[in-house]
Amino acid sequence: MPAVTVENPLTLPRVVADADAVQRPVLAVTTAPSGFEGEGFPVRRAFAGINYKHLDPFIMMDQMGEVEYAAGEPKGTPWHPHRGFETVTYIIDGTFIHQDSNGGGGTITNGDTQWMTAGSGLLHIETPPESLVMSGGLFHGLQLWVNLPAKDKMKDPRYQDIRGGQVKLLTTGDGGALLRVIAGDFDGHEGPGITHTPITMIHASVRPGAEVTLPWREEYNGLAYVLAGRGTVGTDRQPVRTGQTAVFGAGSALTLRADESQDAHAPDLEVVLLGGKPLREPMAHYGPFVMNTRAELQQAFEDFQAGRLGTVPAVHGM
Repeated sequence: MPAVTVENPLTLPRVVADADAVQRPVLAVTTAPSGFEGEGFPVRRAFAGINYKHLDPFIMMDQMGEVEYAAGEPKGTPWHPHRGFETVTYIIDGTFIHQDSNGGGGTITNGDTQWMTAGSGLLHIETPPESLVMSGGLFHGLQLWVNLPAKDKMKDPRYQDIRGGQVKLLTTGDGGALLRVIAGDFDGHEGPGITHTPITMIHASVRPGAEVTLPWREEYNGLAYVLAGRGTVGTDRQPVRTGQTAVFGAGSALTLRADESQDAHAPDLEVVLLGGKPLREPMAHYGPFVMNTRAELQQAFEDFQAGRLGTVPAVHGM
């Protein structure tokens, strides 16, 4: 980890916060509980215990793995429905296959991202390839759910296949961090992911001992989830480690620092940075549906049961 990198970050465009930027305070640091998803692959629930007012427009995020599977162990999810939001699947190590009833899908591996706008609704499935099931191997990634505004919840589904080589690579003033912009505008640099809801998604690798102060849109919230490593957040240097989420308050810049000493298998502090413009709309969420009212949730269930969210392609059967 990670798959998308460069030998010399100083060859990349640099991002530096203004000297008069207002630092975002750290409101909370939470620890993700562990669980299982789909057919039984291990996850960390990154946003568990965080008040939704600090998450909006994000709904949930699972860190999948990091796990070294033995032969026959890799698992995925069965066919299941979605309506009213977007799923973002980012694979750091390993391979995953996605297919949906709208014709979207493909294979993602080592730094690739699949961005699925469920919109009015579809069915989809995520599975490891047969070769990985047979051989076993390393698997590590995350899935993020992004809410859609009420006006876009019933849009036609859309699928984006973002290859690792498409992400926008940046660094900080001293080259102490590699920043992969997956989606959104970050200090004038555009990531490849196209979003209905304005957000920024970045995977940052911060070298041991490096401190990073990044400009951050004032109208966005700010979240930092630690994929691997140890460090601190905020100017008061609150400790964070693997599986923890830092919630930032208002301001125009945020600060991260990697500890001088890191684990051998994760030499850098690996962090996913998220920011989005809050929708501030009512949310009715149950299982695979995220709507604005209970009546809309009920309609989603009825549409799913009636087959109006699509059907499983015949090649897979039911």
